[in-house]
Amino acid sequence: MGENLIAGLLRASWEPHDILAVDSYASRLDEMVSTYNIQRSDIAQAAQTAQIVVIVVKPQDIDTVLPELAANISSGTLVASLCAGITIARIEAALPVGTPVVRVMPNTPSQVSEGMTAISAGQDASAEQVEQVCALLRTVGKVVVVPEAYQDGVTAISGSGPAYLFFVAEAMIDAGVMLGLPRQIAAELVTQTLYGSAKLLVESGEHPALLRERVTSPGGTTAAALRQLEKNRVKAAFMQALEAARDRSAALAK
Repeated sequence: MGENLIAGLLRASWEPHDILAVDSYASRLDEMVSTYNIQRSDIAQAAQTAQIVVIVVKPQDIDTVLPELAANISSGTLVASLCAGITIARIEAALPVGTPVVRVMPNTPSQVSEGMTAISAGQDASAEQVEQVCALLRTVGKVVVVPEAYQDGVTAISGSGPAYLFFVAEAMIDAGVMLGLPRQIAAELVTQTLYGSAKLLVESGEHPALLRERVTSPGGTTAAALRQLEKNRVKAAFMQALEAARDRSAALAK
């Protein structure tokens, strides 16, 4: 996700020398510097010089990063956390009092500039600083600002959401093969159908139920398929899956 953001900033005409990259894996840092011509740094230097520090690590690694960041961060430096499940309060408690913190939940379509990001402000983050973070994330897609209490739900819906759609795509492609189609043709049919359907949903502005009804002729093929999905409680399974993702996000915070 960090690389996605760097690539988005550069596409948005940021200068490579304005971006400092820090990574505990030297080979990964070498690759990033070589690919994007950005600046190599360490946590201490970045904390002392950057206007905005973006933390993009796995939740279990946050406690390794925060102490060094706290020891070196300049007063007033804005911190944006992309760590799933980690609360603003937990980050604020580890940093100097008054440090502005913003919590960010992006998703992987940011890789193709079609990401969906939800942003929540900490108690010391000003409206201007929240907008700064929004501007960063708009380089890789769309942004909404939400209360932090929504973030576990956001994680379940859009943060993890691409995996659900890839899962559906995988199932549809496998079904196509089972129905006798070559895998390459099945994959092309499924991929374009998902892409076109998503675009129609966005551009029409209509409720998905209305769009579904227009495809579903009485007694037709679509109706037969949907009847099987209802019989197998697919909608209920999705709801339960998203509840599990929300609960896991809350557990990570603890």
